[in-house]
Amino acid sequence: MNVAQRERPRDGVPLGILLAAAAMIGFAVAASLYSHSSGVGRVEMQDGAPYQVLQLAFDDKPNGAVDVRDASRGDVIYVVEPGKGGFLRAALRTMAQARMRDDIGRETPFRLTRWSDGTVSLDDPTTGRSIGLDAFGVDNAGAFAQLFKKREETK
Repeated sequence: MNVAQRERPRDGVPLGILLAAAAMIGFAVAASLYSHSSGVGRVEMQDGAPYQVLQLAFDDKPNGAVDVRDASRGDVIYVVEPGKGGFLRAALRTMAQARMRDDIGRETPFRLTRWSDGTVSLDDPTTGRSIGLDAFGVDNAGAFAQLFKKREETK
């Protein structure tokens, strides 16, 4: 073999890279099977019963505020002031965009649920979307959890 032939690249992938890729795939499959059978490294939502449920509607105001209404009573229970409530606004925007994509109106309220284990979720019955709010941290879940207290205060 002369020098010109040794410097020319080979056709195909080197054997070492193929073996390394196969080892990584094998490890990923083994780790997944171990996690599935033992429960190690898995995160699951616990089954719980609803503790409190609010039917909520949200109205954007011209000044940038958002009125949070108890849809079952029709009254405003909380006002998100302009420039505040970033997580609350982002979660609602995500849910509203899903409705717009599916060409669904605003008639059906969102459902905010506090579960018996203390977790909080926001659901859209029309699209089937659900957000486990505790996954975003205590402060972010608290932005929605406070709405239960606000409703009690407006009775």
